[in-house]
Amino acid sequence: MLWLFVTVAFWFMLTNALSSSVAPIPFLDLKALNAPYAAAFAKAFEEEVASGHYILGPSVAAFEAAFAQWCGVPHALGVANGLDALILGLRALGVGEGDEVLVPANTYIASVLAVSAVGATPVLVEPCPHTFNLAEAGVMAALTPRTKAIMAVHLYGQLAPMPALCALAKAHGLWVIEDAAQAHGAQLEGKKAGAWGDVAGFSFYPGKNLGALGDGGAVTTPHAHVAAAVAALRNYGSHVKYENLYKGLNSRLDPIQARLLHIKLEDLEAQTAQRQAIAAYYSEHISNPHIQLPTLPADPKSHVWHLFVVRTAHRQALQQHLAQAGVGTMVHYPIAPHQQVAYAAELGHLKLPLTEALAASVLSLPLYPSLSAAAQAQVVAACNSFAP
Repeated sequence: MLWLFVTVAFWFMLTNALSSSVAPIPFLDLKALNAPYAAAFAKAFEEEVASGHYILGPSVAAFEAAFAQWCGVPHALGVANGLDALILGLRALGVGEGDEVLVPANTYIASVLAVSAVGATPVLVEPCPHTFNLAEAGVMAALTPRTKAIMAVHLYGQLAPMPALCALAKAHGLWVIEDAAQAHGAQLEGKKAGAWGDVAGFSFYPGKNLGALGDGGAVTTPHAHVAAAVAALRNYGSHVKYENLYKGLNSRLDPIQARLLHIKLEDLEAQTAQRQAIAAYYSEHISNPHIQLPTLPADPKSHVWHLFVVRTAHRQALQQHLAQAGVGTMVHYPIAPHQQVAYAAELGHLKLPLTEALAASVLSLPLYPSLSAAAQAQVVAACNSFAP
């Protein structure tokens, strides 16, 4: 019995030693992402406290100008979060009760909530099976006389087919709204996300490619009248103090967050290049018949890889395998909008096989600028060693 005890103990210690030698890789490490800015953040915070401008003010205006220039649009307005950005954009365009807005069925629920919030009807459209974004054919099939707008969601950081969607919208007299919450900097034909549509909504949630240290968002638009409407709508509907043009919201980007975002904006191009390089490395080196990799875009600049999403018929087993190998993962999004309790009455009757299949099979791997080469290799090795 002694030899058995010694053998078991030896293997137990060996297993522990091997597992402890593998550094855990979090799905997202916000502390590592923001650590390089600590000194600049501290200085900005002190200056904002000393300024006395705690709502809107010059720091918000400066960031808005910088972000508008970076996106290639004349107008950007800071708001409280990405959902409000979409709501305010829709309201500024006059989208409301009786109107239909076409939305990809597999989007995050915020896209759909924004349409509902303005009293319009969300019409869910199955996405392209390769890009998971809207496709021209799906939009054409969903058009009705009540269609007022197309909401193009740049899912996972990949620009939707905007030339085709914009041409279609123009031909049918429709507004184009970009949900650019995940696509800061994605570009096609030299034109960035946020510069294609009549209005766009960005999120600066901490995990986004340009993330604040709290909530935040922005509306971009080429139209001066839309910008003026959003500027009032975000501030109780007021364009002049105590005069209210609209029944607005209190949805203003905090000046401290604006300062932090302004600091991080300077590095965003370089960080986007890092994301694209990591995605290219994963795409080249992950090779497993049980893992379906994302389709690479024809133009690498059109995808900024907010998320690197694979598909598998064995999601739970793969996620457990990766966790045992020290690799953190997440599922975006396990329940489709039409299957949520909140939309059971309106959308629960829909059968959307591709959207439902995506919800059941997608898995996001770690991908962010501070991910080391060793960590990337560890993710690849863990994926390649998976066998269900």
